[in-house]
Amino acid sequence: MKLETISFFLNGNAVQALAGETILQVAKREGVAVPHLCAKEGLAPEGNCRACMVEIAGERVLAASCCRAPSAQMKVETASARATNAQRGVLELLLADHAKVPSAQIASPVGDELVYWANQLSAASAKFPARAGKSATQPDFSHPAIAVNLDACITCTRCVRACRDAQVNDVLGLAGRGASATIVFDQADAIGESTCVGCGECVQACPTGALSNKLQHEAVKGERVSLANEFADGRTLSPAPLPEGEGDHTAPKVLGMGMDAFSSLTRNGNSTRISIPIKQHTTASVCPYCGVGCQVNFHVTKNSITHVTGRNGPANEGRLCVKGRYGFDYVASPERLTKPLIRITPKNAEFERVPADWRAHYREASWAEALDAAADGLKRAKSTFGATALAGFGSAKGSNEEAYLFQKLVRVGFGNNNVDHCTRLCHASSVAALLEGIGSGAVSNPVRDVEFAEVIFVIGANPTVNHPVAASWIKNAVQRGARLIIADPRRTELARHATHVLQFKADTDVAMLNAMLFTIIEEGLVDEVFVRDRTENFDALKATVANYSPELMESVCGVPSAQLRAVARLFATSKASMVLWGMGISQHIHGTDNARCLIALVLATGQIGKPGSGLHPLRGQNNVQGASDAGLIPMMFPDYRRVDNPAANARFEKLWGAKLDTTPGLTVVETLGAIDAGTVRGMYIMGENPAMSDPDVTHARAALATLDHLVVQDIFMTETAWLADVVLPATAWPEKDGTVTNTDRLVQMGRKAIDPPGDARPDLWIINEIGKRFGLDWHYDHPRVAYEEMREGMDSIAGISWDRLERDSAAQYPCAAESSDGQRVVFVDAFPRESKRARFVPADVIPAAEQPDAEYPFVLITGRQLEHWHTGAMTRRATVLDALEPAATVSMHPFDMNDMNCAEGTKVRISSRRGEIELVVRADAGTPRGAVFIPFAFAEAAANRLTNPALDPFGKIPEFKYCAVAVTHVTS
Repeated sequence: MKLETISFFLNGNAVQALAGETILQVAKREGVAVPHLCAKEGLAPEGNCRACMVEIAGERVLAASCCRAPSAQMKVETASARATNAQRGVLELLLADHAKVPSAQIASPVGDELVYWANQLSAASAKFPARAGKSATQPDFSHPAIAVNLDACITCTRCVRACRDAQVNDVLGLAGRGASATIVFDQADAIGESTCVGCGECVQACPTGALSNKLQHEAVKGERVSLANEFADGRTLSPAPLPEGEGDHTAPKVLGMGMDAFSSLTRNGNSTRISIPIKQHTTASVCPYCGVGCQVNFHVTKNSITHVTGRNGPANEGRLCVKGRYGFDYVASPERLTKPLIRITPKNAEFERVPADWRAHYREASWAEALDAAADGLKRAKSTFGATALAGFGSAKGSNEEAYLFQKLVRVGFGNNNVDHCTRLCHASSVAALLEGIGSGAVSNPVRDVEFAEVIFVIGANPTVNHPVAASWIKNAVQRGARLIIADPRRTELARHATHVLQFKADTDVAMLNAMLFTIIEEGLVDEVFVRDRTENFDALKATVANYSPELMESVCGVPSAQLRAVARLFATSKASMVLWGMGISQHIHGTDNARCLIALVLATGQIGKPGSGLHPLRGQNNVQGASDAGLIPMMFPDYRRVDNPAANARFEKLWGAKLDTTPGLTVVETLGAIDAGTVRGMYIMGENPAMSDPDVTHARAALATLDHLVVQDIFMTETAWLADVVLPATAWPEKDGTVTNTDRLVQMGRKAIDPPGDARPDLWIINEIGKRFGLDWHYDHPRVAYEEMREGMDSIAGISWDRLERDSAAQYPCAAESSDGQRVVFVDAFPRESKRARFVPADVIPAAEQPDAEYPFVLITGRQLEHWHTGAMTRRATVLDALEPAATVSMHPFDMNDMNCAEGTKVRISSRRGEIELVVRADAGTPRGAVFIPFAFAEAAANRLTNPALDPFGKIPEFKYCAVAVTHVTS
């Protein structure tokens, strides 16, 4: 489709503007520099700084180019005498009030945009006096990551728009009027006491250093002041790079070379001496945390990441959350594993945290010795007890190439399919239902398709905590008029944006969703044409839900029947409805049934196969989607081809040149049971921490400790590594190259930014070396080799070459040819099932495996926190994140706390039939009465000591989201 364009003249040259573009945007694209401060790509134009004034032929007054759209044949001059004088005058007025900002408060080494533009236009800072009555404000350092110095603020409101319009966190505002206007956090609170979530979007938006990154100052030392103030005699600096290396250069030598890299400036008699920093570089990569897949820039000095900024990637457009922006310094933790280790003392599974003296229980070894010991122990178990005596857990935190090679090692080297990873603890039940009903385990639409949705249904997910950037797109959609439905036993922060909040009773998902389906069928809201032409088994669904009227289910799920009907009508009658769900749906023994109901909801209403409509299970870790795609699951080869399918088996036997087992392997939880039974005797675990993440971790730890041989490959001495016979030090995400696949089916390139510490080695190299010791003639010398082999076995990514990813950083599958852009929305015309039709699979209510009783009257719900990730191995070693949430807490409803005479901040004991923990109580009115919520990132209060290992029979996921517990006030 041809885009509409407008032709006009810019500085005498004919240029083209796209519909909706401003003069400033066109000027940037054409390489024409126009001063601007309040304008920033991605934020709505304000036009309040007036630095971007341009002259338009025939108009009496100058125009702000950031908010003026060109018209046909318009003649614009950006650098006429009139325009330049106005631009310079604005900058000089702003400079009069602009404080010198020490580097402790500078936003980035690139520096102060006001000073930069002042230098470009030779604006003099001494031309005007400061405003009468302007008083200095005290810097605010109350937040672990963000420094506030409003003396440097020019009230451009970029931070306010970033907070309120982009991230929709609604923390920053503008108080006062006219000359008294000032930026405030909430009700003029200190930033550390405000509701700020630490996403740092305001810091990235700030043009002057009024809001800045404290961590960056610690990495880039030195005192820096405004050069516009220092060179008041009219000398100017142009934006060219400074010489590389360290050393002092007198001011005349660097005039004309640029101020962008200056890190310190000091007086030496009558001359100014400027210290030049060492060479810095920026590496484009991907965030290592959740499945949103935000693209980032790692800024590096002396092999150390100084700070992280957001890149304009497809999933985030420069946005980040607190983890993505400030959770990077775990890579420099002194607790990193740097040498291969061999255990020299007996194992002990009875521990709370890994002991501080863990090094005394191992001896360091060379790589050759450690790899030999690792492989020999595994081969010994195989030769003694048979191929099925071995198992492997791979990682969803690593790359696609690592996941692919790991599962190939298990299948070809070990000789079985006993390979799994954390998807078994996250979304396996969602995938089981999707494969059964749709024919594909991937999402139908990317998260950002909420932009095209009229109705957004979020159920069993807390995106503002688990997928914050995805949550920002949802909130943006609501701002534009979309209606949001939130369904969750807990009332989460996103609920304040919702049209309807269904706070249903935990464990009643099927009852509630079937009541909605009943309404849709009874009231004639079914898309009859879609159901007739593109689905099967609808009559079975109709018969099942006939017993689930909203009036009957109201008492079961706790949602009024009128609201259930209203929500069902809203979803069914909108032009585009989209469902997003999380582990609140999947982590139940009826998790597959929950997902079946959501699939039925979408199919019955025809809400799939078009923009803004479809199914999206939000992936938890950064590469859960990619690891599953690559075959890191026990019953599937890469691309979800079943191991017991003869055609699939033949395909991979040919590709890999080996005879393959046709029996599906053991899942994560089943493997631990097999260890108990003595049938699994040796394990290789890469980057997973089942001694923290598995249900009933007391049992999990005891099982792992009894293995004849356990090899663990990781970056820290995790709880699982502590039980290993051989520990292999691996690389963190910023220390290696590789691809990952996000929740949107985007394959993205991660690039090495820094070297690993000590003798730590890339995971792919380690797997390759283990493979060689199993007699495999492997030469995976670079991730590219593994990736290109993946393309041979995976039709979904056949058109996405390594070179393409190096060039574009991201590409979306399915993508059959390199000339294809990939498919953003799938299932447009058919479903990838043999019949090409989707299948309705009805579900009846199955209660949780364990119900509250007099001894254990509360329900435990587990999950994540905004600041911490998974088992905490990375985030609890990240300075800012640990400072924000340093201690384990349990959330309870204030009324329950009052009944127990338990004040916030006091300690309680939570116990289940499997164990007990003690932790501090936090009041949360969003947690329903009779329930408690515990994040599972804290080893000293491991929530999974309590959880129930009962499994969903289809997805084999444990019931993390529901078990019976008792709460006791600890008074001593």
